[in-house]
Amino acid sequence: MTDTDAFAERKIRASDWFRALRDEIVAAFEGLEQSHDTGPFSDDAPGAFEVTPTSRTAEDGSDAGGGLMSVMRGGRVFEKVGVNVSTVYGTLGEAAQKSMAARGVPGIESDPRFWASGISLVAHMRNPHVPAVHMNTRMFWTPNAWWFGGGSDLNPCIEYDEDTAHFHATQKAHLDPHGPALYPELKAWADEYFYIPHRKRARGVGGIFMDDRNTGDWDADFALTQDIGRAFLPAYLPLVEKRRVMPCDAADRETQLVHRGLYAEYNLVYDRGTKFGLATGHDANAVLMSLPPLAKWI
Repeated sequence: MTDTDAFAERKIRASDWFRALRDEIVAAFEGLEQSHDTGPFSDDAPGAFEVTPTSRTAEDGSDAGGGLMSVMRGGRVFEKVGVNVSTVYGTLGEAAQKSMAARGVPGIESDPRFWASGISLVAHMRNPHVPAVHMNTRMFWTPNAWWFGGGSDLNPCIEYDEDTAHFHATQKAHLDPHGPALYPELKAWADEYFYIPHRKRARGVGGIFMDDRNTGDWDADFALTQDIGRAFLPAYLPLVEKRRVMPCDAADRETQLVHRGLYAEYNLVYDRGTKFGLATGHDANAVLMSLPPLAKWI
C-alpha cells in the first residue's frame, strides 16, 4: 500500500531527475552537431533542438500534466532526434485499467488514479554507419502500487560487432553494482521485448530493459533507474563520434531506410509506451516522436 503524502517527495525527486537527464542529453547532442566539422554532412548547418511544451487533458477537460518535447531535425549528425520528458496524472480510462489489472497492478479498477513521469529518447542519424538508438526511464504510481521501468537499445542498420560490444559493456558496468545477476536478466528481457514477431527478428542488437520494477525498496529501485540513465551517454556517444566521419553512399542509405521500416513497425504495433501514451490522451506528436522521418518498405 502506498501513501499519497509519503510519495509526494519521491515523485518530485523522480521528475526532477528525468528533467536533469534530459538537459544533459540535449546539451551533449547539440555539442555533437557543433563539433562535426569533417566527413559527410559536415558542411551543413548544425542542428538545434526545437522545444515545445506538451500537455495532457483529462476527459473532463481539466489539466492533467505535460512536459517538454525537444526535437532536432536535419542536422549534421542527427536526421531526427527527440528527447521528451513528461509528468502526467489523473484517472486511467477503462481500457487502461483493464490492461493494468491484467498485468497484476493491485486495486487499479477500484481506484484508477495514477501519476507517471519519465524521459523518452529516439535518435535517427544522418550517416547510415551511425546506429539509431532508443532510451527511456520512467516511474509510475497509483494509490496501491508503484514501479520503475525503462532501458536502452541500439538499432544499427549497418552492424559493427565492436560497437555492440561497447554498448553492452557500458551498460553492464553501470548495472553490476546493483548485483551481478541484473545485467543478464535485463539483457534477456530486452532481447525478448524488442523482438518483431511478424518479421521473426530483433529490432536491433539489443540492450537492457525492465518494467514493473518494485523490489519494495524505492530508493534502491530509483538508484538503479538513475544508473540506467547514466549509462546512456557513455554507451552511445563514442559510437557516434567514431562512425559519423565514415563515407556513405546511396546503397548505405537504402539499407538505412529499409531498416527504419522495422523500427516503425515495432513502435506502431508492439511498443507498450506508444499504446499507453495514445490511450491516456497525451500529446500525439510527442508520443509518435519515435517514428523516423523517412522509411522504406520492399
